[in-house]
Amino acid sequence: SSTTALMERLHLKYRQKPWTETLKLVHSCMDKPLRQPVGNAPDSPLLSCMEKIQRTLNGNELLFFLLLLFLFSPLLRLNAHISPTGTACYITSNMFYIEVQLEQDGKVVDVKVAHLGDAPVVKLIFSQLFLFGRTKNYDAFGKILEDLSNLYQIPGNSEMKAKGYLALQALEKDLYSMYLLDRTQDVNRVTEVLHGKVGHLVPRTGGTPTNIEFYISPYQVLEAELNPGSQVCGTKTVVTVEGTDTFHKLPLSPLFVDSQAAEDSNPAFLPLTDELSVDLPAFFVLKFYQPIPMSSSSIEEIQRLTGINNHLLSGIQITGLELAPLYELIVQSTLKEKCSEDLSTHKSCFFVSLPDCPKHCYFINKGSEKSELAGALVSKIPFSHPKCVPGVIEILRHQVAYNGLISSCVSEKHVNEDDSELLYFEVVPHKNTSFSVFFLHPAKENLACVMIDVITSREVQCHLHLNPQDPSLNSSDDFIARAMKR
Repeated sequence: SSTTALMERLHLKYRQKPWTETLKLVHSCMDKPLRQPVGNAPDSPLLSCMEKIQRTLNGNELLFFLLLLFLFSPLLRLNAHISPTGTACYITSNMFYIEVQLEQDGKVVDVKVAHLGDAPVVKLIFSQLFLFGRTKNYDAFGKILEDLSNLYQIPGNSEMKAKGYLALQALEKDLYSMYLLDRTQDVNRVTEVLHGKVGHLVPRTGGTPTNIEFYISPYQVLEAELNPGSQVCGTKTVVTVEGTDTFHKLPLSPLFVDSQAAEDSNPAFLPLTDELSVDLPAFFVLKFYQPIPMSSSSIEEIQRLTGINNHLLSGIQITGLELAPLYELIVQSTLKEKCSEDLSTHKSCFFVSLPDCPKHCYFINKGSEKSELAGALVSKIPFSHPKCVPGVIEILRHQVAYNGLISSCVSEKHVNEDDSELLYFEVVPHKNTSFSVFFLHPAKENLACVMIDVITSREVQCHLHLNPQDPSLNSSDDFIARAMKR
């Protein structure tokens, strides 16, 4: 009886405590330092404990899955319940619930999700929950639940959060309507990515946000052509809604008119009237998996399109975008992507090996912080109207295509052991999306230069400049442009 009374007192004392504080207390009592900061997933001692419990349960997957639910639900501020029969589970919040029907052996029969005010509907994506649980992929298990919870992460009461979800639904329907405008039976994914008004769109499933693939590089296109059936992945963004400190007018119903484009070839939309919109402390967001280096001119273009202040683009929302030389940002991002180890981003000389060709040495002149040569790392782009998206996508394609050309001169190798048969190049930035490549004339000791202007993500212009006394190089501007584009 004394043990029962003690447990009741403990339950009462820590009922309102968040799970992270309980974890810290347990570590403190055990006099063991935390191995890592407590985040949104349990740390290794808990995982080890769970696996021991699973072995003790003699492989009973139903009991193990229930244990998994009760472990993760408090971390995401969700509740988990079991039916009296023990074959139905419910993951609930005040905005949605997931209903899971299981057999006695733990096999999934049905998974449904219902949002506030909606009837439950079958969502096949949630079957992955149980697959991830059985394969001990706890990160993926928690990510699905977290994505669903994040649909409602805006300030206010339940009614305000529900309107935020309705606004997101309206946006998703408009984006899908624009996506269908360019879609025909014979169109392939690469064409959709490079030319579609909203790229290649994958609608939201459950809590997994709408996904837009908007650019794929010429090298990746060639890889896809040489390996039919391969799924080459381009640059993507996800569409979601986020809470803000200020109110924005967001649509509560779809605004896309019909499949007929307006006079300027852009889709036509209904005006955002008071009847069709609501003021919410939120905005829509195009969020990137990795921050994209963007020039100051591109950022200004996006600001004009969306009407959202510059400082919100970075996701910092304190002091605004932190401007730096654009080429320095491109080099940093490229090295981070290509190298597993931490290389110094102050290097400006890189060695690139090409088949059947002398090794290239590229000097990248990173320019200055002058406004036309500066840029910033952009992690997300906020907006409030679906009509902004096609224009923003086109700006993003243009920027990523330009970044791709510069990053092709960057490699993890910045020290060369053999200086023989080296071809030297200097890459120099100009304003907007143009740059020059300087190199020694093959037959003379004078410099030659190719001016490269990335007009759009699909058009590149090149101009070769030589000393008037030097012999020609038998390469027309058109040939260089076609080779560059390829």
